Amino acid sequence: MSKPSLRDLEHPQAFVERHIGPNDAEAAQMLHALGYDSLDALTDAIVPATIKSPAPLDLPAGLSEVEALAKIRAIATRNDVFRSFIGQGYYGTHVPNVILRNILENPAWYTAYTPYQAEISQGRMEALVNFQQMVADLTGMEIANASLLDEASAAAEAMTLAKRACKSKSNTFFVADHVHPQTLEVLRTRAEPLGIELQVGPVADALDADAFGVLVQYPDTWGHVADHGALADAVHARGGLLAVASDLLALTLLAAPGEWGADIVVGNSQRFGVPFGFGGPHAAFMSCRDAYKRSMPGRLIGVSVDAEGNPAYRLTLQTREQHIRREKATSNICTAQVLLAVMASMYAVYHGPEGLTRIARRVHRYTAILAAALRGAGLRVGDAFFDTLRVDGVNADEIHLYASHDRINLRKIGPDSVGISLDETTTRHDVVAIARIFGVGIDDIDALDAATADALPAGLVRTSQFLQHPIFNTHHSEHELLRYLRQLADKDLAMDRTMIPLGSCTMKLNATAEMIPVTWPEFAGIHPLAPASQTRGYKELVETLEAMLVEITGYDAVSFQPNSGAQGEYAGLLAIRAYHRSRGEGHRDICLIPESAHGTNPASAHMAGMKVVVTKCDANGNVDVEDLRANAEKHSANLAALMITYPSTHGVFEEDIVAICDIVHRHGGQVYTDGANMNALVGVAKPGKWGSDVSHLNLHKTFCIPHGGGGPGVGPCAVKAHLAPFLPKAFGGEGGGMVSAATHGSASILPISWMYIALMGAAGLRKATQAALLNANYIAKRLEPHYETLYTGRNGLVAHECILDLRPLEKATGITAEDVAKRLVDFGFHAPTLSFPVAGTLMVEPTESESKHELDRFIDAMIQIRDEIRAIEDGRLDRADNPLKHAPHTAAVVSASEWTHGYPRELAAFPLPSLKQNKYWPPVARVDNVYGDKNVFCACIPVDAYKEETEA
Repeated sequence: MSKPSLRDLEHPQAFVERHIGPNDAEAAQMLHALGYDSLDALTDAIVPATIKSPAPLDLPAGLSEVEALAKIRAIATRNDVFRSFIGQGYYGTHVPNVILRNILENPAWYTAYTPYQAEISQGRMEALVNFQQMVADLTGMEIANASLLDEASAAAEAMTLAKRACKSKSNTFFVADHVHPQTLEVLRTRAEPLGIELQVGPVADALDADAFGVLVQYPDTWGHVADHGALADAVHARGGLLAVASDLLALTLLAAPGEWGADIVVGNSQRFGVPFGFGGPHAAFMSCRDAYKRSMPGRLIGVSVDAEGNPAYRLTLQTREQHIRREKATSNICTAQVLLAVMASMYAVYHGPEGLTRIARRVHRYTAILAAALRGAGLRVGDAFFDTLRVDGVNADEIHLYASHDRINLRKIGPDSVGISLDETTTRHDVVAIARIFGVGIDDIDALDAATADALPAGLVRTSQFLQHPIFNTHHSEHELLRYLRQLADKDLAMDRTMIPLGSCTMKLNATAEMIPVTWPEFAGIHPLAPASQTRGYKELVETLEAMLVEITGYDAVSFQPNSGAQGEYAGLLAIRAYHRSRGEGHRDICLIPESAHGTNPASAHMAGMKVVVTKCDANGNVDVEDLRANAEKHSANLAALMITYPSTHGVFEEDIVAICDIVHRHGGQVYTDGANMNALVGVAKPGKWGSDVSHLNLHKTFCIPHGGGGPGVGPCAVKAHLAPFLPKAFGGEGGGMVSAATHGSASILPISWMYIALMGAAGLRKATQAALLNANYIAKRLEPHYETLYTGRNGLVAHECILDLRPLEKATGITAEDVAKRLVDFGFHAPTLSFPVAGTLMVEPTESESKHELDRFIDAMIQIRDEIRAIEDGRLDRADNPLKHAPHTAAVVSASEWTHGYPRELAAFPLPSLKQNKYWPPVARVDNVYGDKNVFCACIPVDAYKEETEA
């Protein structure tokens, strides 16, 4: 063996080899099975020559983990972390270390997928039901959803919910001028395309306003707490609904909005143990009256029963209206902020009602003491507040200068007004320091405390109880919470246990090195409205990541403001709409969408004020070019856009994509390419170079931000230069309308994608795409004798995902795609995408980060399942009494004294020998969806239900 050189030894193992599952020898075996001798040859056989990039990506070579972490550490140090008392919806908080380590930094939680498959999602759904219960209790409402993206977009969702649910014929939504400014910005963006008129003014004007809904802030953006009971009566008398933006911590001390007449309550749970993060991600909330539960946007976790009659959680799917109502939907939201909602719920579980009240009382006492000190010095301060003061009659520039000397940020309101918001992290030292900035000394804080009354209005002091369920009164020691979190995590399947072979959702490795910077204080501890002089690191991060994505996509500019893929779609369509208007062609409002599109596409188009025209697909699942051409010609005068997914939703590279773009452009339209399948393109082809004008990019898919159980996500909008002026504007800046509350959306998780690209480098990114193509085609090839692949492209190959057609088997045996999905749980696998985009099918996307061993394990499971179906075909297994129809099998079922099935227990529990060494046991049997829809129950399960289960 030759002696390695020192240079060889000095270079650590490339990250690319850590990220991509199959090594070179395994890739060669897989290529041989497909009949190709190299990744390049396979790529040439799959990708149309008309779109292939002629040159490699102009990005640096990949870094080692040590090098990349050092580089991003240097970027982070350019941020300057001050003590921020800015408020405006964002507050300092202590993240309990047990939650930081065991949720936010725990792959069992952050690598999980959306809980569409109920049986393997019971742990995170219990945590989300806790969140729903917490929100419903604190707001005094009857039902709450499992979180929304941020407070501003939640307020916009409340507006459209009110429009749909109220009895008023008005088209006006009244917004009190005391709401947070960023909320008003997003409301303006959302209202205009829908033809909703916003009326903004003092609350007193709302008493007589002819409006279908009214939004107030409680406490308001300046900290004032007012009684809006009379307003609720007036709004209801006119057939309208009252929406309230509120603060969960304040509601431990203030009367709940539901107690004085609110119909919808929204807000942000950020201060329940989630860092600033320069604006996100944070879990917003929405609660409402029970009458509106079927119109509520977002996700709702409900309780049903399983096949054994035991309680079981599930998604209440009728709330996902964009998949049902499509172009008639008033919301395109198909995601949530699950990981952050779980953190907030566990913050409430950990502290309990008494602990939360103690925190709130401490915050309020500090605020009252500070107000008394300032007032005693002759300054003008409000007299009814929770944690926020508006100080008027001061030289604001001078105050902010003094504050900066003490490394303190206060809110900038105007030339003679300053805002101060205290929070859980506030100390006595902070109160004294803030008073000193105003030239006020506090000699004895305890004496001032004794002499100062609370500032909560007497008629609005909370008297009702909240969080009385045992779950919020049991886990207050770290040991108990630690065990509870472990118990919940053990119920679920996430990427830390198994491949999640979901098509269209790209569940790939979220490397530890990529995740590490997220919790650094220099990224986590920055308020979204901190001065630019303190956020130079974020500026560099955003600009360099934008440049990376511009090079990868072939577009010219990127906005990171959209905090989900659906928000990115919406931002892109708004940019198209604004572009047409700038050219005097505001009449262009027709959006062509192929019938195979994601449900969010038509919903987003409707929200952007466009009319949807559905175009056909051909027998191979491709866009029917002639039908598209005919529709483009028919609507030529009013054509605004085409929305197309590429590679297609059917998992193939369509040969005619360049011609399709040309057709749309010839008729004056713009091409929107859904970026959901970008993982098949990076380093191979650039949508911005083949004729596409705009895409959203799912950083939580292609670029390694974890799904977190159904959020966080980032859906940046990338555009060609002519659309760049119409991207979402910075808060207080120029450009298109804001689509979320913070300028850069969920900024604190952008380091993950920055790290991924820096670690992979130009060659690594291309190889990752090629490995994704290889893995998908390897699965399709190996399963070819057992299952039909519904659609293929050139040379009989698929793109990065394949659709397995179960419909012929259902016709022959009665076994459905859902039965196969449930049976995969017995093998320890999350199911592929079920019945999308074609009913009765399974869509499989292995990604590049799954090893050949894991691919073969999945293939072996699918072959064994096919053998079981074959046994039904030839009569060896009963059509009704077989392992597929009764899957998944719990440990309780297979170990029970009585076994009533006509197939062996061992086949139920251990269908492959390898499972005897490593077995996942589902916590519940098959969940009854129909029962859950007929009996909507979305709160914590009563303890009695568990007692009854035990006794049974």
